[in-house]
Amino acid sequence: MTAPQPIDWRTLPAAIWRGRNGTLRPVPKPDPVRLDDLLGIDTQKQKIIQNTERFLAGKPCNHVLLWGSRGTGKSSIVKALLNEYAHKGLRVIEVDKDDLHDLPEIVDDIRDRGQRFIIYCDDLSFEDGENQYKHLKSVLEGSLELPPENVRIYATSNRRHLLPEYMSDNAESRVVNGELHHGDAVEEKISLADRFGLGLSFYPISEPQYFAIVDHLFGEVKHRQQLHIRARRFSIEKGVRSGRTARQFYNQFVGEF
Repeated sequence: MTAPQPIDWRTLPAAIWRGRNGTLRPVPKPDPVRLDDLLGIDTQKQKIIQNTERFLAGKPCNHVLLWGSRGTGKSSIVKALLNEYAHKGLRVIEVDKDDLHDLPEIVDDIRDRGQRFIIYCDDLSFEDGENQYKHLKSVLEGSLELPPENVRIYATSNRRHLLPEYMSDNAESRVVNGELHHGDAVEEKISLADRFGLGLSFYPISEPQYFAIVDHLFGEVKHRQQLHIRARRFSIEKGVRSGRTARQFYNQFVGEF
């Protein structure tokens, strides 16, 4: 088998870590989504843009956790940042949750490079008994060695605290499910999310916001009212109003209005 070629980060904007092979797969043509395409999340865009520009300038900045409702632009905003700032040296490496045990080795390979790297973890959450999150800690806050100055973690999740929480977590008893120091276990769950200095929340959008995204996607149409009627029906059938729903509606009905 031919050995994989090393990544030329001077020209390549992104790569995906393939844990089974222990290699980075180049992504020469990332998703072309732009920041201007993302409507209804102006506050979140402003904050993450500010943080990313500080990162690129070598100024103090934070790791970012984008959490909240599905389909609201959490993943798209990270992809759009790459398209906006790749020419300024921003690079993105996507790492699956199940491959986080490889994170220290991935970071070791890029910590001395001139580019600025976002480690992108999509749909990050953990169930009881999973301990992959422990591998995040050395990158988020360092261990014996300081965390790399040119690496930040941007993660998306549907959960605010990344780990499951239960009613028993609020119990006053000092013995819960065999855990003598139950408060310490709860702190362990909460502290992971706290290591992300910037937390951005995403919520379902209103119907006017949903229509605004639909209008942006379709552009000029002859039958705007019919477009909105169909878009409303589509969102009801899907059970959610979101940017993703608007995009799916566009993909299905573009050219009909």
